[in-house]
Amino acid sequence: MSVHKDIKRVTTHVLQKMKIDGEKISMITAYDYSMARIFDDAGIDVILVGDSASNVMAGHETTLPITLDQMIYHASSVIRAIKRCFVVVDLPFGSYQGNSKEALNSAIRIMKETGAHGIKIEGGEEIIESVKRIISAGVPVMGHLGLTPQSIYKFGTYAVRATEDAEAQKLISDAKLLQDAGCFAIVLEKIPAALAKEVAAAVHIPIIGIGAGNVDGQVLVMHDMLGINKEFKPRFLRRYLDLYSQIYDATQAYISDVKSQDFPNEKEQY
Repeated sequence: MSVHKDIKRVTTHVLQKMKIDGEKISMITAYDYSMARIFDDAGIDVILVGDSASNVMAGHETTLPITLDQMIYHASSVIRAIKRCFVVVDLPFGSYQGNSKEALNSAIRIMKETGAHGIKIEGGEEIIESVKRIISAGVPVMGHLGLTPQSIYKFGTYAVRATEDAEAQKLISDAKLLQDAGCFAIVLEKIPAALAKEVAAAVHIPIIGIGAGNVDGQVLVMHDMLGINKEFKPRFLRRYLDLYSQIYDATQAYISDVKSQDFPNEKEQY
């Protein structure tokens, strides 16, 4: 069943209709033109230009070091590849916390300089003023609750969030606050599946899960889903390829062919 099979462009309206009609939303991260083009051609609904680029593209331990300029570079590259899917860009750490005017300026820079379709922002009640200000300027906002990686040093661990009742109740409250502020969707990361289901039932906007059970949609980091990373093995991850091994083997074959002078052969020369 596909309610959007004939849709030429995925929009916030289409995503809302998918939730109402019970069609699950597929979302994946991308950071460059070539991969984004493949994902868009394959029919992905949403691409997230994630601040996870800090980890998987730049090799940092956390998402904190990536800058707004770097996020704009990645998002611009992705947008050039897109014909159909909806593209959301993370506001990076330091570009919105504690200052709603700075948050608005950051969001406007992303929209103007990349051509993206919306932004994603981590947090609930603490950042609600920023959310409202960005949405009032006409920028679509996706929320992000549960494990919020930009706050990793506050948490001190990447363990499952909201297992205690107080944190679970705050998460439900924050989800409703984000919806009431005008968010078009919310990502829930690494929380109990039963709680995520409760949140998805309590709000009318789409809930996208990553390690949050079966909700309105799912998101994975492309390097994890494609098996480019070997170290990261959380319970929620399903690897659809083992690209690390395939690229490793191909590279070794190439090295061997160059060293043995098998490459280039007669047909591969001018």
